[in-house]
Amino acid sequence: FGFLYMMVNALLLIFSLVVDRHNIGLATFINLFLLGYITQFTLEFLEKTFVNPSMGLRIAFMIIGIVVICFGSAFYMTADLGVSTYDAIAIVMANKWKLGPFKYVRVCTDLVCVILGIALFILGGGVLKEVPTFVGVGTIITAFFMGPLIEFFNNKVTKPIIRKVSK
Repeated sequence: FGFLYMMVNALLLIFSLVVDRHNIGLATFINLFLLGYITQFTLEFLEKTFVNPSMGLRIAFMIIGIVVICFGSAFYMTADLGVSTYDAIAIVMANKWKLGPFKYVRVCTDLVCVILGIALFILGGGVLKEVPTFVGVGTIITAFFMGPLIEFFNNKVTKPIIRKVSK
C-alpha cells in the first residue's frame, strides 16, 4: 500500500505542478513519501494488536479515525506548508476555479474516487457483490463528511488558533 500510495500521489503531483504550485510544500512531500507507509504500518499494528475486535470497538475506531484525519487535515492545510496532491484537487477546484465551497467540492471528489475505485475493480475482473469488502461504511461516511468536517475544524479550531497566535 505504501508504494502504491506514493506512486498515485506522484502522478497527482503533476496536477499541482501544472495548475497551482502554491499547494506544493514540505507537507506535500512528507505526505507523498511517508503517509502510505505510515498507514500500512499502523494497519498492520492494529490488526496484530486487536485480532478480533468487537463491532463496538470497530465503530469506535472508525469514529476516532474519521475525526482525527479531518482534524489533522484541517491543521496541516491551515499551516500553509503544502497539502497532499489529492487534497490539492479539491482546494484548486474550490478556491482557484470557484466551483463551489470546499466542503461540497471535496464530497464530489471523494465520491468520484469511490465510484472510480469500484469501476476499476469491476473492470479488473471483480464482481459487484465483492465491492463491500473494500467499500464499507467508513468509506461512505468519509466520502460524504470529510470535506464538511475539515471545513468545520478549519473555521472553528485552526483558523481561530492561527489568528490568536498571529496577534
